[in-house]
Amino acid sequence: MAFLSVRFPTLLAALFIGLVVAAPALAQRDELGDASELIKLGQYERALTRVEAYLEEQPKDARGRFLKGLILAEQKKFDEAIAVFTELTQDFPELPEPFNNLAVLYANQGQYDEARSALEMAIRTHPSYATAHENLGDVYAKLASQAYDKALQLDRENRTAQTKLNLIRELFSSAAAPAGPDQDRSLSGPR
Repeated sequence: MAFLSVRFPTLLAALFIGLVVAAPALAQRDELGDASELIKLGQYERALTRVEAYLEEQPKDARGRFLKGLILAEQKKFDEAIAVFTELTQDFPELPEPFNNLAVLYANQGQYDEARSALEMAIRTHPSYATAHENLGDVYAKLASQAYDKALQLDRENRTAQTKLNLIRELFSSAAAPAGPDQDRSLSGPR
């Protein structure tokens, strides 16, 4: 799944970090842990069935709903994942992770203004959330790229805009280079 090509990790890996939102009860850990294991195995449909069964009994549980959003995103059901994360931001506005996840999904769809707004909310709720700050920088770079593109459409001789656009393209292409074993070069996505 291609996000902004700077440092949004793959959706699954990045979003799992956000599951540390609250200490789970033992039963919750078992149910959601089982679903997490199924996700790691790529068995998204089975994982979703587990999470939905869990949510029937615990419909307001943030961790279960968060995991459901992750699964939907992995299944490329982006509109449904956006709906889940949007509801989480409304029900738990103090949590930055759902805002960050929304931003990654929006950015994946080229909706950079929406991504920017979601990241600003993540930062408002948690000012030291480094991933959201990094992702906001990436979104600003994408927005800048669009602005330089437009400037060049209006004035093909604008060398300054062309130079800036080339620098941004180089930034994104070098960041998308294969990472070493201890590095992840995809966007610093949802956590």
